Amino acid sequence: MDFAFVSGDPALDLAGTVLSRRDEPVDTLATPADLERWVAACGELPDRVTADPETFATALSLREAVYRLALDRVLGRPFDPGSLETVNDAAAGPMPTIKLSDAGLQMSGELPAVLGHIARSGIAVLADPRACLKECGRTGCTRIYLDRSRGARRTWCGMDECGNRVKAAAYRARRRASAAAAGHGPQGTA
Repeated sequence: MDFAFVSGDPALDLAGTVLSRRDEPVDTLATPADLERWVAACGELPDRVTADPETFATALSLREAVYRLALDRVLGRPFDPGSLETVNDAAAGPMPTIKLSDAGLQMSGELPAVLGHIARSGIAVLADPRACLKECGRTGCTRIYLDRSRGARRTWCGMDECGNRVKAAAYRARRRASAAAAGHGPQGTA
């Protein structure tokens, strides 16, 4: 399965690895190998980490805590204390090593350092009063994203993932309505 990095922050992208949370959840991180692939695919993280069962479980706990806190922020409610503790504990962990080169920023480190980086990134977004967090407008999508669009008018987590689906469904609905109206016109003309 391909991963989508459309949330605007690695912590929110990690939270977005469970699709359709309210309807029929699909967990794209079913195994430690899936987490390793996700980290490698995320452009802001090291390209290689190893996930053992313990760090995999820690990553899933962090993912759920970030999601809960982000949803709390979107809904304007107080942060869940248990989720705060999970994210703050992860943020207190080791830091990855970063190096600047002609190729740009290079990050390295083991999975606990990567999780610490993700937690700190999530804290920065959740603590920023100017950050506009939204839940995707497509029915069934529960991804939370950082809206940096002009005027904060972004509606979907991503065009490829959800925007095109919504637009295609609206187009099909308009076509059906137009066809129905044409077939059932005022004088029964087609």
